[in-house]
Amino acid sequence: MVPEAGRTPEVPVIDSVQQTLNVWHIPEQPWRLGEIFGYPIDLNPRTIILTWVAMGIVMILALAAVRSADVLRPGRLAALFEMVIDFTRGLIKDSMNPARSEGVLTLALTFLLFITVGNLMGVVPTLSAPTADHQTTFALAGVTFVTLHTLGLRYRRGGYLKDFLEPYPFFLPVRLIEEAAKPLTLAFRLFGNMKGKEIMILVLLGLITGVAEWAGGFAASVLWLGFSVFLSLIQAFIFTILSIAYIAMATFGEG
Repeated sequence: MVPEAGRTPEVPVIDSVQQTLNVWHIPEQPWRLGEIFGYPIDLNPRTIILTWVAMGIVMILALAAVRSADVLRPGRLAALFEMVIDFTRGLIKDSMNPARSEGVLTLALTFLLFITVGNLMGVVPTLSAPTADHQTTFALAGVTFVTLHTLGLRYRRGGYLKDFLEPYPFFLPVRLIEEAAKPLTLAFRLFGNMKGKEIMILVLLGLITGVAEWAGGFAASVLWLGFSVFLSLIQAFIFTILSIAYIAMATFGEG
């Protein structure tokens, strides 16, 4: 719709709130790298910057936990990290053969900590979750995809390849579609939930003006922020446990 002469075009509520919260002046426009078969290849500078921020937070927390670690009197952060490690190790132990779980604990812990921190950043004013960008979630799902097939071939070798041809060779297309669906569902589930969470936060913040504030706009935002914290934690857990389950299925059986 073309705006009338002398009239300023209206800015959508979500865009207006997002621009107001961008106090760090992070570039909003994507970086165009080129095109492949007419499909634009863009990088989101906001996602890249906030991904590094999330990684930095995880590293700082881990270093602080190590510094407070003590056999007799561990610090609170060290005790919390120990609980998370034991919890993740228990998930792996219940899902797959311990002899074939080498490296899976490190991967699962990385997923759990990074995705949790990344998701929670979307609840902090002026920030957003790097996991609300499909580029991040597809990268994480791609790591799971490569890992499960690498470990499947490592531990089962010919038996792993044989599974794709059983019970009949013409089932191969079905198996390939099934394998492709694993990273797609992982990526879209995390992306969809985090993107929807952030859109809802921006919409509710846009309502906190005038009459809407007295009508419950502020209360609705607080309640949704509380639910967003729970959603951020549960989605990090779901991504991690599904990654463990996929790897366990790939490494289960004889070679």
